[in-house]
Amino acid sequence: MYKVYFSTFLLAGISPALADESVQLPNYVVTATRADIPTNQLSAATTVYTRNDIEQYQVNTLPELLQRTTGIDMTQNGGMGKNTSVFMRGTNSDHVLVLIDGIKAGSVTSGTSPFQYLPVDQIERVEIIRGPQSSLYGSEAIGGVIQIFTRKGKQQATPSITLDAGGGNYDTLQTSGSISGKWHKAWYTLSASHINTQGFDAREPTSRVDDPDNDGYYNTGLNAKLGYRFDNNAEIEAFYMRTEGRTDFDGTPNKTEFVNQVVGLSGAADITDIWHSTLRLGQSRDDNDNFAPDGSFYSRFGTTRWNVSWLNELQLADDHQLVLGSDYRLDEVDSSTDFTESERYGVGIFGELHSRLFERHYINASLRWDENEAFGDYVTGSFGWRFNWDYGISAFASFGNAFKAPTFNELFWPNTGFGGGNPNLEPEESTTFEAGLAGAHDWLNWEVRAYHTNIDNLIANWPPENIDKAQIDGIETEIGAKILGWHNKLGFQLLSPKDRITNKRLPRRAEKILTYDLSRSFEAIDVGASILARGDSFDNSSNSTKVAGFVTVDLRAAYHFDRHWRISAKLKNLLDKQYQLADTYNTADRNFFVSIHYNN
Repeated sequence: MYKVYFSTFLLAGISPALADESVQLPNYVVTATRADIPTNQLSAATTVYTRNDIEQYQVNTLPELLQRTTGIDMTQNGGMGKNTSVFMRGTNSDHVLVLIDGIKAGSVTSGTSPFQYLPVDQIERVEIIRGPQSSLYGSEAIGGVIQIFTRKGKQQATPSITLDAGGGNYDTLQTSGSISGKWHKAWYTLSASHINTQGFDAREPTSRVDDPDNDGYYNTGLNAKLGYRFDNNAEIEAFYMRTEGRTDFDGTPNKTEFVNQVVGLSGAADITDIWHSTLRLGQSRDDNDNFAPDGSFYSRFGTTRWNVSWLNELQLADDHQLVLGSDYRLDEVDSSTDFTESERYGVGIFGELHSRLFERHYINASLRWDENEAFGDYVTGSFGWRFNWDYGISAFASFGNAFKAPTFNELFWPNTGFGGGNPNLEPEESTTFEAGLAGAHDWLNWEVRAYHTNIDNLIANWPPENIDKAQIDGIETEIGAKILGWHNKLGFQLLSPKDRITNKRLPRRAEKILTYDLSRSFEAIDVGASILARGDSFDNSSNSTKVAGFVTVDLRAAYHFDRHWRISAKLKNLLDKQYQLADTYNTADRNFFVSIHYNN
């Protein structure tokens, strides 16, 4: 299930690592079909970041990595470790499904995932699939899916060791280390990380909040994996990831102590020559204790997701693969707020067919039935087609519907005098059409996609109601080229995210975003630059509060002393641009980060 294939140069939209010709890039993904499928056989929009990409771009956080992705817009309420919202293709921040090693993660009360707390040092690979994926995964995947694979390291007899340490502005310190290897038919990985920063003032003074202080953040992470391969090639693997720490911000409360944890066990075996089966059991936790400015306890929101998945890959013929599976999830809430219900279950059954027809046509079709304890049954489906011409040209089109179950806050929040949750809410639902062209040539790779999404039954107001509707039209363009030894990657998105009731732009979405990365290696030296240009946005649904657009420039360099040691340096916000992603929330001034790396 998790085997990875490589090629030396691929379409820029598939993977952005273009700086080093020796870096091999993955051209297979798991998330788009829940089985290994080559990306040039899929209609889905796919971006993959490998461990090499993370190190090349010198990103310190997961939001910093996601921000450079075509199709993603992002806001952050202050600096590192502050609340982060990810909008994929203009959909809401709770319309993105997040998986960690195949386990659904995130808060069941808010419906969002704490991207700001997931340590990038513990990540091996990130697969991003844009567009509706409910027909494979059920609720939440209206905008797309982000799957995070934790560090696995090298499976070799001699233990592989990595060590990293660095520091920069705002009294920021970051360290990490890992050890991995193989012993007979067993493999193991153990890694740990820590980041600590004093930060800066998260929010400028307002009529309600005036707290001029530095808002710090620290995070300690641990990741472990242990697996064994039997004589019949069956495999079993246990995995564990935990992050805990504290973040400070402005307001009441103004401090959160958090724990995020994923633990699981998976087993896979070939039942017959054509039948491969995988069973995965897991649990994810999202716990937050909040404190008032005087240090007293304010509130607690603890949520747990129990996950069970059974996947069956059937090779019907050389050109036809069928995936049949089922998912079970139990969501639980342990909170200082007395919700009217504290748990609910969901179960889903799905099938997905991947076929090659007439040599160059590929289709993906999937159908899923879900039952949710809160609202009943829901059926989703999708169909994708891709045609690969000569000369590296491809055409593709797809259609899919998706849904998102209401959150515990929306359903079961107690009535405290201002109204409570609405247990009669229906799921939010969407339909999406998409089409595009792509080209893969010797020195130039490009991709253009256009999509149209309608979302109905959007939940609005308080008490919440299914009264809102949205229409999102977008164009995504990605171009990768090697010119005079320099690797160039350009991403551009045009977006029209409208509320169909008011005809206003959806809040916190920019209509235009451009990203550009330039890199090259000169023997032992790597250099690179990144540009992010984001248009203006509105911070509220009435479009009365505008957040100005901006352009930022980052520079980076690395020197390889030998194959074991490397020193890296990055200058962020070179132009010292004063900008905001969310109204009144500050971002970092010009700052630098220097780190040293060892691996054997």
